[in-house]
Amino acid sequence: MTILIDADGCPVVDLTVQTAAKYKVPMLILCDTAHQIQRNDAQTLTFDKGADSVDFELVNRVHPGDLVITQDYGLASMCLARRARVLNQNGLEYTPENIDGLLFRRHENKKLLRAGKHPKGASKRTKEQDITYRNTLGRILQTV
Repeated sequence: MTILIDADGCPVVDLTVQTAAKYKVPMLILCDTAHQIQRNDAQTLTFDKGADSVDFELVNRVHPGDLVITQDYGLASMCLARRARVLNQNGLEYTPENIDGLLFRRHENKKLLRAGKHPKGASKRTKEQDITYRNTLGRILQTV
């Protein structure tokens, strides 16, 4: 298993690196030129800025059994199709059973935005979210 992190705007890069290093799982951080992210214990690949450029590079590198960290439902769906495990920044594991509902909700939110209605944004990240994420990641890595 390799952990691939969609690092553009990802709030759990450091938590992932710390936890994965404990289990000696290789990590690949993928970001664009607007997010120069370097961490010990992880390889970083940086790509030109562009719509979904990092997403497509990540999908081309993912293999069955890898773990992808992303909050992007579209990327999650593509990685699930490649038989990877996918986890978001709050510890939710995307699965074939829940991804369609999440994509539908994203579609509905985009329709609301086009109609001029703005759904409430995400609240500030909490310590509890970090704990849940770290615990879920640890459970996944224990099975490697």
